[in-house]
Amino acid sequence: MPFIRREWTPKEAEEWTREDTLAVIISPLVYVLLVVGTALAVMLRWYGFVILGLGVILMLYMIWIINPKLSSVSEGYDKKQKEYIDALERKIKWEE
Repeated sequence: MPFIRREWTPKEAEEWTREDTLAVIISPLVYVLLVVGTALAVMLRWYGFVILGLGVILMLYMIWIINPKLSSVSEGYDKKQKEYIDALERKIKWEE
């Protein structure tokens, strides 16, 4: 079993998992690195560009981790919404 799971069903994706925990840990770190890196890069400090680069790389890693879960949940909600709209249209047309 891989450390980072990439395949999810909508029901599985709604539960709290290791991937969510990693995203919660990484996201504030990304925010701080981007803010500090941008501030230092504006002052043309070489380490500001390094910090900014690390922040971007970490942000892309976080997106890579959490995007499959978010996509799966989104597909599940799209399916539920379509079913709801179909049921609503049948009720409006009195096809029950």
